[in-house]
Amino acid sequence: MDKTLTSLDWSLIQAFLAVAETGSLSGAARHIGTSQPTLGRQIRTIEEELGAELFHRRPRGLALTETGAALVDPAKAMRDAARQITLSAAGQQARLEGTVRITASVATAAMHLPTIISSIREAEPAIAVELVPSDDSRNLLYREADIAVRMYRPTQLDLVTQHIGELGLGVYAAKTYLEKRGRPANVDDIHKHDFVGYDANPSIIDGFNAAGIAVDRSFFKVRCDDNIAYWELVRAGCGIGFAQTSIGRSDPLVEELHFGIPLPTLPIWLTAHEAMRQTPRIRRVWDLLAAGLKPLVA
Repeated sequence: MDKTLTSLDWSLIQAFLAVAETGSLSGAARHIGTSQPTLGRQIRTIEEELGAELFHRRPRGLALTETGAALVDPAKAMRDAARQITLSAAGQQARLEGTVRITASVATAAMHLPTIISSIREAEPAIAVELVPSDDSRNLLYREADIAVRMYRPTQLDLVTQHIGELGLGVYAAKTYLEKRGRPANVDDIHKHDFVGYDANPSIIDGFNAAGIAVDRSFFKVRCDDNIAYWELVRAGCGIGFAQTSIGRSDPLVEELHFGIPLPTLPIWLTAHEAMRQTPRIRRVWDLLAAGLKPLVA
């Protein structure tokens, strides 16, 4: 090979990595936001410039050759270095203005953050806020978000975290449900009632079993994994369910129940990449987020 990776156009290396990681031109094109013909030309160009075949062409996609496989790790190292340059440069921006991108779970984004973001905008009108509701874990290292609100402590390197506190959980039922079905007085009564559970998420079942109450999926007559829709099902009287106390206790349509089931708490963490944490606008939004979330914790 007459050329090394470092002498190649960076767009060619990006194209190579995208195809190597997805295994097809179509998947890679969607991943990096380009057209399949353009990506095909880039792959041919990088192979010509390196004087080596990097992929085996197969009916269902492309597979790395031995030469191509040997280049994946050096190419990833170049990508990581480029991202680190971007992060470091962004972290040096000194103005208290610009955009801050926040990601949080769908439920947190809908139920808690709008009021906090309104306060942020009032305090700092030169800072624009982008909210990314997602139950998937967003990678702060790749600038998919500047700040994440998590219900767990991230363990990735190069991230800074702040534990805001613990969110309390409670048991709730709509007042309309309780008027029809009565109120369970103790744990023995729960089998006389309907409960709203999750569909695929096992956490509620695990919680019951950890408390010594053996239940399975069939115990829950209404099931939904989306936390916002889940809460609306409880409010509508579909059965007894669970919610953060900061949500349940402020809702006039429901009543909190106490019948001896021990409940865990949910930790709440702020997280950001360490290179970005000291950017003035991000540090300012971080502090305002922390102040707005504090009243929610137990």
